[in-house]
Amino acid sequence: MASVLTVVVCSLNGAEGVDRCLRALEGQTIRSELDVIVVDDGSTDSTSDVARAHAVTLVRHEECRGVSAARNSGLGLASAPLVAFLDDDCEPDADWAEKVVSNFRSDILGLGGALVVPEHAGIMLSYLGRNNPLDPQELTLAESPRLLFRLWLYLRRQWAKPRSSGRRRVFSVAAGNMAIRRSTILAVDGFDERIRFGGDDDDLWRRLVRYFPGQPLIFDPDVRVTHHFKPSLRDTLRRSRAYGRGGAMMCRKWAGVRPTIFPFPIIVLVALVLALRFPYLVIVAIVLPQIFYPRGLRAAVSDRNPLCLLDPYIQLAQEACGDVGFVQGWFRFRNFASADAISAGAANSAEQTDSGVTSAGIGEL
Repeated sequence: MASVLTVVVCSLNGAEGVDRCLRALEGQTIRSELDVIVVDDGSTDSTSDVARAHAVTLVRHEECRGVSAARNSGLGLASAPLVAFLDDDCEPDADWAEKVVSNFRSDILGLGGALVVPEHAGIMLSYLGRNNPLDPQELTLAESPRLLFRLWLYLRRQWAKPRSSGRRRVFSVAAGNMAIRRSTILAVDGFDERIRFGGDDDDLWRRLVRYFPGQPLIFDPDVRVTHHFKPSLRDTLRRSRAYGRGGAMMCRKWAGVRPTIFPFPIIVLVALVLALRFPYLVIVAIVLPQIFYPRGLRAAVSDRNPLCLLDPYIQLAQEACGDVGFVQGWFRFRNFASADAISAGAANSAEQTDSGVTSAGIGEL
């Protein structure tokens, strides 16, 4: 029987997670219709051995090339018309694959599902459950690229309760739980392999929307995957800094993308600096996060959990790391070719090829 869905699982030193993910895939309601590919991106642990033990297709990179290259390697071996991507810290529900296939419509660009945080005790996992960084970016982001509009969305997100729910159109979804037609993603040459981590999925959807205008990207919360975050502040801040670098890369590549600098950490930093001269401002700096991020206080009252009062300080640290990552990325990727320049280069390559001149074209992304 021909497969209806190819599942690509990418990993770097995630043997335990790969085993958990593959066990979940073995329990899928339509397992016989799945083709599973594991891409080991230069791991030094037993990731490849785990994949072999589960008798799935294995691709191994001799050295780490980044998540975009890993996904492209899996995509290159995909045989089914529909391709879904998972990461090694993901555990799909038993009916995940069935819902991916049944909920994918012919008129949509792609399908993203929920990446939910497991319900465990502990400050970090509880915080991530209330402030999931892998939630989809809503369609309102496409309304305007102006900085003041994005600042308004940011402020509204802090103070207003989430209004979007259910199956809906979105701006982008995380690649850790997404599905797309193989022909669609190949039309834009897959993921940009220059992007090793952070911004890879955002970049893909921007190129797809440009190539296939009018086709919607759909988020379906019923297509569920449990995302096993590491319950540590250090890992959360590491991710935030990587996302900041990815945001800088998007600014360099895409003309319409504006800088993503979080203002509240800067304000608190200014208050702390001024506190060297005016000591009472230390109290102001301590109180400000509770005002800037009121969701923590609301959760503390509604859940009767005083630990939720730590949420604003964790979010402040996250945003501070995001700002640091953006500054790092802004300088690191200062020579990053823009999407328009890449498109122009591809067009020139096509013209040269038509004239009998050999060219690699856009595929070298």
